[in-house]
Amino acid sequence: MSSPTSTPSIETLRNALRGVNDPELHQDLVSLGMVEHLALEGATVLVKINLTTPACPMKAVIERDVRNALEAVEGVEAVNVSFGATVRSQSKPALEGIQHIIVVGSGKGGVGKSSVAVNLATALAQTGAKVGLMDGDIYGPSVSHMLGESSARLKANEQRKMVPLERHGIKFVSMANLVAPGQALVWRGPMLHSAVQQFLKDVAWGELDYLIIDLPPGTGDVQLSLSTTVNVTGAVIVTTPQDVALIDATRAIDMFRKNNVPILGMIENMSYFIAPDTGNRYDIFGHGGAKNTALRLNMFFLGEIPLDIPTREAGDSGTPVVLSNPESPAAVALSSLARTLAGRISVQNLSSLPMV
Repeated sequence: MSSPTSTPSIETLRNALRGVNDPELHQDLVSLGMVEHLALEGATVLVKINLTTPACPMKAVIERDVRNALEAVEGVEAVNVSFGATVRSQSKPALEGIQHIIVVGSGKGGVGKSSVAVNLATALAQTGAKVGLMDGDIYGPSVSHMLGESSARLKANEQRKMVPLERHGIKFVSMANLVAPGQALVWRGPMLHSAVQQFLKDVAWGELDYLIIDLPPGTGDVQLSLSTTVNVTGAVIVTTPQDVALIDATRAIDMFRKNNVPILGMIENMSYFIAPDTGNRYDIFGHGGAKNTALRLNMFFLGEIPLDIPTREAGDSGTPVVLSNPESPAAVALSSLARTLAGRISVQNLSSLPMV
């Protein structure tokens, strides 16, 4: 007659999880403090893993590895895995209540930077993250139009702080919601600096995991004002594949590095075009220039986004393409980029390795 199977202790189960590493952070889940709850009900293990971001790109891998590790323990018959997420900052938050500030920049205009910023913010919010979006392009604001709120006006609360508008699960502010439609702003540097300060510190942002800032093109006053005012987690550089865009993108990278802003990676927008009628691919602006530049500059390449009609239609309609047409090639790419970006931020936050 066989002896009954012994019931494992919680410590035995925890030791099993010490053999499960976060695929991006390369440390075990227990050491990282990611095992939020661990219990045993009969022969069933109940475990809750607290991810470093709701947009964790390796969630499925972590779940598989946790199951395999715990099911290998004698006496365990079933494993119930659940997830939570807490976005953490390495030291003090970038601003009160805001864990991370991510700037989205480019060396020149016309590369689709604002469209990328809006869709990244929306995609992150769709994962459950608390996201804000600041339109830092004071002269040419476009965020409110892309979010379908061009006519809305920003108002102040009882504490005399601006209340951000809300759309598609994100909070946002834009100069377009403060001035009359079509009004040109003819401001010098000090006024730009003041506007940036107000958007950062005089807005009731509340608790945010990520504040995405859509920067104006180039390397001017707004970029310098940001880098000297707040603790920016990192910059995302958007470019198209052709040489003229890459030359200017390289200048933007140099500017951020000189101001000690880490580069989270490069994105190649309008990377290629798939004809909807034939399925043929066309590299209209060339292809691979951003990836080659990232390799040359020892930077991370976040990925590429195709040029497609739904993205243009979404930008005009006020509903980002990751919501209006989530199965389109560009939307799939943007959602994947958002998860990759969230992973990069977690790596920078918890890893002792320096960012380039």
